[in-house]
Amino acid sequence: MWPLWLLASLLAPSQALPFEQKGFWDFTLDDGLPMLNDEEASGAETTSGVPDLDSLTPTFSAMCPFGCHCHLRVVQCSDLGLKSVPKEISPDTTLLDLQNNDISELRKDDFKGLQHLYALVLVNNKISKIHEKAFSPLRKLQKLYISKNHLVEIPPNLPSSLVELRIHDNRIRKVPKGVFSGLRNMNCIEMGGNPLENSGFEPGAFDGLKLNYLRISEAKLTGIPKDLPETLNELHLDHNKIQAIELEDLLRYSKLYRLGLGHNQIRMIENGSLSFLPTLRELHLDNNKLSRVPSGLPDLKLLQVVYLHTNNITKVGVNDFCPVGFGVKRAYYNGISLFNNPVPYWEVQPATFRCVTDRLAIQFGNYKK
Repeated sequence: MWPLWLLASLLAPSQALPFEQKGFWDFTLDDGLPMLNDEEASGAETTSGVPDLDSLTPTFSAMCPFGCHCHLRVVQCSDLGLKSVPKEISPDTTLLDLQNNDISELRKDDFKGLQHLYALVLVNNKISKIHEKAFSPLRKLQKLYISKNHLVEIPPNLPSSLVELRIHDNRIRKVPKGVFSGLRNMNCIEMGGNPLENSGFEPGAFDGLKLNYLRISEAKLTGIPKDLPETLNELHLDHNKIQAIELEDLLRYSKLYRLGLGHNQIRMIENGSLSFLPTLRELHLDNNKLSRVPSGLPDLKLLQVVYLHTNNITKVGVNDFCPVGFGVKRAYYNGISLFNNPVPYWEVQPATFRCVTDRLAIQFGNYKK
């Protein structure tokens, strides 16, 4: 059972997620570039990403569901084998934790009266059915974590106040147009681990969203979706079946800082494809089937990290990473990984890495046939 102080940490503003997510409670950690906070991302002046200070004061309500722990407006009912949402939840509750139970359905009045709820955690239950008005009372809900359930569709009528949606590891195959309608404050969506194919995204499915962060990893994508929000700063499509990056695949995503395409089947990146990403800082192309370093890297003036390990790269040219001439690149590399490639490293010229901050930032070797 998680300590209440850790649960309460969910009330802090969202930060960027690490590329490698190691666990549910890693959501507030980051190993690199920060995402914009909720207010900056949404443009909404009334959404600060944190509850009012009044909500952090102790509550003296005697209401607490049997077996749960209630403190500082946090109600923790995890790991209790619950079959349904408990009753007698205090109306001033800010965070409700129901993870690791056996809840299979969210009914119309399950959250009635919880108008102050800020975060709802429903991870690792058996939810397969959600009433269309189940979330109607949650007018201040900003974080909904409903991953690792049995959902076959994205819940209807999500609260317009929602900033962060975690719905990965379900059974969702389709994202229909209008399902995110009215979610003007939405900042982050994690929907990996669902059997989503490219054809599962209806045209206009993401219309109106101004996301910073989107992750559709461990799905069944064979190409980069072309109709995602153009506001994205981070896009993670790792562990899919993407085979190539064609010229205009990234045309829409010029604001990306971080692009994750590791653990795919990419053999080809068409010349000029990366030129549409002028603000890119971090590029993950590890564990693919590339035979050479992608062209266009020297033109990405802000690029600092490139993961190319575990590919089929046999040669590294002197101008594959760095532009010709001094003063062209605005940010030097602090990480280039090339290990586990069949490169004769003794043939790589030292000048190849003239725009790298430190030789320790370059990772070579360890190739096995």
